[in-house]
Amino acid sequence: MTIDLSERPGRLTADLSLPPRLRAILEAEYPRFSNAEMTRRRAAIGNLLGEFELDHLVYCGANRFGSAVQWLTGWPVTAEAVGVLTPKIPDALFIQHINHAPLARQLAAPAEVAWGGASSIAAAVAALERRGARAGRVGVIGPMTFEQHAMLAARFGTIVNLNRRYVRLRQIKSPEEIDWMRIGAALTDRGMAALRDGLRPGLTERELADLVERSYIALGGTNVIHFFGVTPMADPSIGVPTQFVANRKVNAGDAVVAEISAAFWEHPGQVLRSFAVGTEPPKLYRDLHAAADAAFDAIAAMLKDGTTAREIIDAAGVIEQAGFTIIDDLLHGYGGGYLPPVLGSRSRPSAHIPDEPLCAGMMVVIQPNVVTPDGKAGVQTGELVLVTATGIEPLHAMPRGFIRV
Repeated sequence: MTIDLSERPGRLTADLSLPPRLRAILEAEYPRFSNAEMTRRRAAIGNLLGEFELDHLVYCGANRFGSAVQWLTGWPVTAEAVGVLTPKIPDALFIQHINHAPLARQLAAPAEVAWGGASSIAAAVAALERRGARAGRVGVIGPMTFEQHAMLAARFGTIVNLNRRYVRLRQIKSPEEIDWMRIGAALTDRGMAALRDGLRPGLTERELADLVERSYIALGGTNVIHFFGVTPMADPSIGVPTQFVANRKVNAGDAVVAEISAAFWEHPGQVLRSFAVGTEPPKLYRDLHAAADAAFDAIAAMLKDGTTAREIIDAAGVIEQAGFTIIDDLLHGYGGGYLPPVLGSRSRPSAHIPDEPLCAGMMVVIQPNVVTPDGKAGVQTGELVLVTATGIEPLHAMPRGFIRV
């Protein structure tokens, strides 16, 4: 389906249309999860420690990467954060840089927050010693460096890697997490709508990024990604959105394929759409998008609690039947990271096809990126959905279709 928006009939509204419970979260000075939700998370970690016969957990992140820190404390990682969790007592959380510690004390309460000094991992080792930690009884979650691991292991012996089990904990979302991701999805829709309403010949890809980010920053959103693939439909050379914008202008006759994620704190949406600039898309691009729509619809129709990865891949066989393939992943889990299952297609298989079925409470992005076999022409459509017992619940309101602007 091609949607003609060349007359630009719609404009962005001034705010997000959210129900009162979500607007209250959005409008808080610093939003917080409930005590019950944070207790649930700590109980899940406590059970994990018990399963592995561990007494303490070290969790860490750096350079805005490492979701466990925010999940357990509410502090978004900046330069570096290292936490120590011991069941039944407050966490110790060590922050770099010193000027970040005052806000961390506010956001991460009731954790005991301190500046990490010359080395946050050294401060964590000292905290473990004060807590009587024993060799072989410490686990870790997060992107730990070689040097950090060496310091822990030198004092506490074998350190148990709990990252895979943590990922499993994050696959099933709580009702509160789903609500925060609904806000992230609304912000993401606003970014894609801004691209749709502002896209025109003469803009550079850098200016497309500006359109997207400017639409949600003032409403509390943060950028996760805005990937664009811009190429002439008459002589295409790009089949999938690129991760960095080029200093290239959009021209009439171009296809613009976009993947956008904006987040509300750590909780993002994700929406993917394709645009034809200034002209109707030619037959090749219409056929590509028809196959993408068919794949999305086939997956969406059968996705529910208990659906297997192989069933999803089989449903997407319409792509190969149409003579096309994919570059990007067909489907992936989302929220708290790029999560399993991460699936390819028959002609572009994934590294691993899991045996475990999908479960209610998972959030996944269905995103068929249908391309020609040579990878030079492609489109993409898709969005974040919630898996339920009986089907899926879409989180996005951005209309689907191959949009002409």
